[in-house]
Amino acid sequence: MSQRHSTLIALLVAVTFFMENLDATVIAIALPDMARAFGVAAVDVNIGMSAYMLAVAVFIPISGWLADRFGSRLVFSSAIVLFSLSSLMCGLSDSLETFVAMRVLQGVSGAMMVPVGRLAVLRATEKKDLVRAISFITWPGLVAPVLGPPVGGFIVTHASWPWIFYLNLPLGVLALIATLVLIPRRDDVSSRTFDFSGFLLVGAASAALLYGVEMLGKSHANFVEGLSLSGAGAILGVWAWRHMRQHAQPLLALDVMGVRTFSVCLCGGSIFRIAISTLPFLLPLMFQLAFGFSAFDTGLLVLAVFAGNLAMKPFTTRVIRRWGFRPVLVINGLLSVLAIGACALLDEGMNRALILFVLFVGGLSRSMQFTAFNTLGFADVPQEQMSDASTLFSMFFQLSMGLGVAVGALLLRLAMNVHDNTEQALAADFQLAFLWVATIAGVALLDNLRLLPQAGETVLQRK
Repeated sequence: MSQRHSTLIALLVAVTFFMENLDATVIAIALPDMARAFGVAAVDVNIGMSAYMLAVAVFIPISGWLADRFGSRLVFSSAIVLFSLSSLMCGLSDSLETFVAMRVLQGVSGAMMVPVGRLAVLRATEKKDLVRAISFITWPGLVAPVLGPPVGGFIVTHASWPWIFYLNLPLGVLALIATLVLIPRRDDVSSRTFDFSGFLLVGAASAALLYGVEMLGKSHANFVEGLSLSGAGAILGVWAWRHMRQHAQPLLALDVMGVRTFSVCLCGGSIFRIAISTLPFLLPLMFQLAFGFSAFDTGLLVLAVFAGNLAMKPFTTRVIRRWGFRPVLVINGLLSVLAIGACALLDEGMNRALILFVLFVGGLSRSMQFTAFNTLGFADVPQEQMSDASTLFSMFFQLSMGLGVAVGALLLRLAMNVHDNTEQALAADFQLAFLWVATIAGVALLDNLRLLPQAGETVLQRK
């Protein structure tokens, strides 16, 4: 397949990833308007965000089996149709119950799009073009959480909240047409049986862990329930892992963990993603609650992270090819840790230009790290294991991104306890939370030391 064709597929998948990631956060600023429409309290509508993220995390493991059973083209196009229709129904909902049901359906279809779309890119791309292709499908995970609240605010201000969902319809139609044109049919489908026990274990573990950590970060009243759920999620996760190891045809084949580069990017990479996923949650809160900035000023400041993400994209491939994956992940990883730690130095009296610079540099380093992890993870995976690798990677990716927001809330709550603050979070609470986030990101770097100096050489094509 030509480089141009594989690039077009990567761009198509990037658009669908952006839709899926954006819909996870875009409704945050529209909650009061939606609450008035449904006749409930604004805090009650928050379940729409949780239900969506839980559905995505729970149903991602099925996607690999579906792609192998029916072909990635059919599953991916069906997911786009279902995502578009459920978006339409979300906008037409007249009650909270209907809205939550449609958000679950939207999450299920989003779960189908993510790993199957990545698999389509991996199958269509030669190893020498992998860095470039992966860089396209990496940006939605970085950009969408940052753009979600301002986009939602713009739509609510100038139109009404249903248009948040209606905008998915033209994108969905275009994506469906592009899918049918670009993604080839595959006849080499598998007839392996569906591991229902594995699905129940993995789904229950993911849901319990995500919801449990989220409860821990809410209030002291939820501490026992949150801790119990988180513990149950961890135990179920270990049980699911043992089941996958012993089952003849597991839902998630773990043999691919024997590929060292994939293992490092899955384990250390997931910890790193948890750390950086706290930032879209903590930064806007700190600017508004602790510094007293307006929502508009906060949005402009946070866009500096987005600018850093975009600014790094033209240089990512050249930097990785010039220096190699291991040095980039270690040195740029250290820069990412320092950039997160620098957020603890921000205060309301600091020059705005300096704040923008800190956020911009953080965006640069996180963009590079994201792309390096996402590319190296598949560099040494044999073609016959790509489906297993894509599903496993997507599941951990979604879990780590979802846990990031919950961990951010939990760390902020712990910081408030340390400072004996039971009221609104203060600047000191956020600063301590950022130091803890930087520590988590630092721990993630340790796994990079397992990489060999020549890690990922197959995709670098260096002379």
